[in-house]
Amino acid sequence: MTSHQTTQTMKPATAAKKLGVYLQATPAEFQEGVVSRSELNALQADPPEWLQELRRNGPHPRPVVAAKLGVSIAGLARGGVTEPLTTEQIDALKEEQPGWLRQERATQAEVRKDTARIKEKQAEQAEKRAARGEDPRA
Repeated sequence: MTSHQTTQTMKPATAAKKLGVYLQATPAEFQEGVVSRSELNALQADPPEWLQELRRNGPHPRPVVAAKLGVSIAGLARGGVTEPLTTEQIDALKEEQPGWLRQERATQAEVRKDTARIKEKQAEQAEKRAARGEDPRA
């Protein structure tokens, strides 16, 4: 009995998400085909000019826009940003600092603080359990 290895492929939308680019801005041949795991690895290791250009100037998908602005995806929606933005548009928003962006950045900073506090508390509790000889994962 021989094992038959099939090539793992993904839809263009999945590959675009993994590459951090907006699918509709990619070349037609990328959008219309399937992408194998080896092709994705090759694109990540040695990005062609179109991929470098998209990463540099956009348009960027919402997760990338949110990260560049330092807010959540939900924060973008609350701020009325529902479309992909270019790097130039993102830089303009950073420069302008509209009220919603300041508010969402403050909210995001609080979330990060809370997350760090919870993680620290959980680590302390695990240490205490370990010191008592209990299973630290309990």
